[in-house]
Amino acid sequence: KPRYSRMKIISYNVNGIRSVISKGFIEWLSAESPDVICLQEVKALPEQFDQQLFTAIGYPHLHWFPAEKKGYSGVAILSKTAPDAVVIGCEHPLHDSEGRVIRADFGALSVFSLYFPSGTSGEERMGYKHIFNADFQLFIEKLREERPNLVLCGDYNVAHEEIDIHSPKTNQKSAGFTPEERAWMSSHLASGFIDGFRELHPGVAHKYSWWSFRGGARANNKGWRIDYTVASEALRGELEAASIHDHIQFSDHAPIELVLKD
Repeated sequence: KPRYSRMKIISYNVNGIRSVISKGFIEWLSAESPDVICLQEVKALPEQFDQQLFTAIGYPHLHWFPAEKKGYSGVAILSKTAPDAVVIGCEHPLHDSEGRVIRADFGALSVFSLYFPSGTSGEERMGYKHIFNADFQLFIEKLREERPNLVLCGDYNVAHEEIDIHSPKTNQKSAGFTPEERAWMSSHLASGFIDGFRELHPGVAHKYSWWSFRGGARANNKGWRIDYTVASEALRGELEAASIHDHIQFSDHAPIELVLKD
């Protein structure tokens, strides 16, 4: 058996683990009870919060990859069952200093928690984003030859199509919706990956995973879908459900979910 039966995976850019813990995240996670939860922008070291909060609700396996810079970035994977292996980073020191990639293996299945650069703070970081995207694509294609069953969860920091953003016409030059970023996402998916939510909900509009803190964006649902559960082509027949928990407001992002069949 390649992995243990049906698997529910949740991914969430928490924008600070300590912040969401203070808002009811632990109680929500306990109620949702995914097999695996992937976190992004944890912005803390494990010793900076009470790990027993997770153990107490059935997540004794907590794997953390913080950025070198304090209070910045960082990804994590928590699971009910112990992974067979955990691999941090993407074999690239520059990217790995920013705590952006962590992987956990469950049998033949590999689950990633990913935090892609945003590129919103100017040309230099947008340049870096393009470098990261290209390097990540090479890394993941190489890994897929060895481990074909991949689920890539996280904040890609790009709204792929016009259906994925509230005002496509006025955001053509906005970081996260530039033609270059969208073209990269298209090529990433075309290389043998599936956007879980869009695969199962092809025409569903106005479903977003991130909203600006400004201008009442969330109240008016002026959002972007920039968080994804992406499965490799080998898993196409196993996609059972995908959803966005857009009513959950512990962060400026919403949790997203993918369920794999038996």
